[in-house]
Amino acid sequence: MIDLYFSPTPNGLKIRLFLEEAGLPYRLVPVRLSAGEQFAPAFLAISPNNKIPAIVDHAPLHGETPLPVFESGAILLYLAEKSGQLLPTDSRARLEAMQWLFWQVAGLGPMAGQAGYFRVYASEPQPAAIERYTREVSRLYGVLNRRLEGRDFLAGGEYSIADIACYPWVVPHAAHGQTLSAFPNVERWFERIQQRPATQRVYDSVEDVYTKKQDLSAEARQVLFQQGTAPAAR
Repeated sequence: MIDLYFSPTPNGLKIRLFLEEAGLPYRLVPVRLSAGEQFAPAFLAISPNNKIPAIVDHAPLHGETPLPVFESGAILLYLAEKSGQLLPTDSRARLEAMQWLFWQVAGLGPMAGQAGYFRVYASEPQPAAIERYTREVSRLYGVLNRRLEGRDFLAGGEYSIADIACYPWVVPHAAHGQTLSAFPNVERWFERIQQRPATQRVYDSVEDVYTKKQDLSAEARQVLFQQGTAPAAR
């Protein structure tokens, strides 16, 4: 059994997508980010960066002690290697999947996250930041679009952890200032993944986090967006 410490953000949804696709048994452990539950000492012992997702594998491949893993890219790679699923066995295709996984972790996720923050959640408009991050996300969509020319998936013919990593960050494309029709290869790829049964199960009851802006209290905004060094040191 795998415990998934979860909130329905793009990074959290990556891991649910993998677990559903692979058919691995798991238990959801909700973490209420706006309530500051990510700073609880018990959670920090699992995820020292006080971020979701994180997992605890109670049946790791080696040893009997439960194994905690944090950082979504590392979790995807760990689960793929443990289960033998959603990571190509051919060495070249495997490397391709790894490169696009790292591309998402280092580029698409952070830039889209900043675009979403400045376009939706920032307390005051910051036109320069909105333009900078929206433009960069558009550039990254262009990179993705070129990669998907003549391909169904990022690592070639196989659906893999690379696609699972990227898809949840494309779901809120409108909030990030993007139009999928401007990137036809991305749009086809997106629709292909959207139709997968595992994707539909995961997203069946998921709300768009960007629709909740009006529901955030001043205290919740402080917890989510204005963290200093003190909370993480609890």
